This record gives sequence, structure tokens and C-alpha cells, in this order.
Amino acid sequence: MSQQTPDAPTGSVLPAVGSGKRVRVHHLAAAKEAGERLTMLTAYDAPTGRIFDEAGIDMLLVGDSIGDNMLGHANTLPVTVEEMIPPARAVVRSTKRAMVVVDLPFGSYEASAEQAYTAAVQVMKETGAHAVKFEGGVRVAAQVELITGAGIPVVGHLGFTPQSENILGGKRVQGRGEDAVEKLCEDAVALQEAGVVAVVLEMVPAPVAARVTEILQVPTIGIGAGPACDGQVLVWLDMAGMGDWAPRFAKQFGQVGAELRRAAEAYAGEVRTGSYPAQEHSYQE
Repeated sequence: MSQQTPDAPTGSVLPAVGSGKRVRVHHLAAAKEAGERLTMLTAYDAPTGRIFDEAGIDMLLVGDSIGDNMLGHANTLPVTVEEMIPPARAVVRSTKRAMVVVDLPFGSYEASAEQAYTAAVQVMKETGAHAVKFEGGVRVAAQVELITGAGIPVVGHLGFTPQSENILGGKRVQGRGEDAVEKLCEDAVALQEAGVVAVVLEMVPAPVAARVTEILQVPTIGIGAGPACDGQVLVWLDMAGMGDWAPRFAKQFGQVGAELRRAAEAYAGEVRTGSYPAQEHSYQE
């Protein structure tokens, strides 16, 4: 029996799975207008990129979350542009439909629009990605404007911004209090006016995210920001149950970590008893 691949809903504005067509910037805008929810997951290598692409995930984020999820760092701050290049290349090479977005890591864009442009060009030229993402609102509007003016799509990131966790006082919900809400809305509008194609909203109260989503013409992608956003993103390890802990906002849709551990234990057991490799796993003269 042939394996079934999930298709986009009938009448979808997004390319069908298996069509060989990429999700592009104009598809994001069309999805917002049509009220069609966008799906996004992180990916850091070719195997997971291929699997998520075949599953019909619309956007894959090669995030600087590779730092604390794959590289063993305590947070995202140590990650460099050079470390983002190989995983981003792998994800792009392994996918056919998903729009691949790559984070600009801490220290690669904050100083000036020119610094951000240089980092974005390097990422696009060396990976084949389709967009870059970086954190901040009004303070990075000039960076967004220069980069998008050069033909590079930018995804914004507001709310809890992990690269700023030290000044934010840790992993704390953002956008609480009227002043904070107004500032978040101001930042979101500034990003839109500068040219972003979408905005990630992280750890924002659901009513606040709904308000931002309503005032923006570009899609919002929520992570811990409630159901009113135009799409959702999760770190794939949280989504798939790769660890014993996940953030409150992350539903575990599988227990891949437990299954992988069982497979490793079974392998080790058969090697130790000598039952693997058996004759069917060996070459004969």
C-alpha cells in the first residue's frame, strides 16, 4: 500500500504537498487573507527537515534554538552565524515545499542595518534559505527595511525574545500591562511598515496576541501566544516529546524520545547477547 501524504485542504491557497512548489511570501499573505492557519516547526538537519516537509509543514525555522536544543548550551546566546550555515543548508537541501527561515543569531544584526544586511546576505548566499528572522521591534526597523529592500524576506520576532533574556529577567511572559501592550503593538506596526512578511509572537497573553493579529496585515505566528494567531510554531523536540520536560505552551504530539531510547536499549541488548548481527545481516562468500 502506498504511503499517504497529507494534502493542503481543498481550496487551499497554499501549494499542495507533493506538488513540488515552495511556500512563498505571497502564499503567507494569501493564507492570512483567507483565514487559513499556517504551520511552522523548527528543523536543524536533513532527516527531520525531510520528514516535516513530507508531513506538510508550511514553514521550517532553522532557529538559533539549536544552541540550547542541539548544541548543549544553556541558551541561544553563544550561537554564531557560521554555526547556523550547515544546518540551514541541510534543511534546504532536504525539502521541496516548506519555506525555510533562518535565524540571525545574537550579535549579528543589532549594531547597525549594515551589519544585519551583511549577515543576512551571508545566510542567503551560503544556505539557499528563503527568509531570515531576527528579534526586536522599533529598534530593528532600519535593519528590516534595508534587508527587505535588498530582496530578502524578513520574519520578525516579538514578545519574549530569547536573545534578550538577561535584560528581560529570564524566560518571562511579555505584553502584560497597558503600557507593555501598547509598546508591543507599536513594535509590530513598525516591523510591518519596515517590510516584514510575518511576525512571531512568543509568550504573549492570548488577548494581546489576538489584538496584534487583528491590527497587522501580515501573518502572526504564535508560540505560547494563544489560538488567535494566524499560525503556530513549536520547537520540534518539544512537539515530539524528545525530553522529559516541555514548556507549558507546548503540547507533546508524540513520545519520540521514549521510542528512540527503547530502540537504543534493544540494539544494545542484542549486541551484548550476540543475537545481532544475525545471518541475515551478514554478507556471505
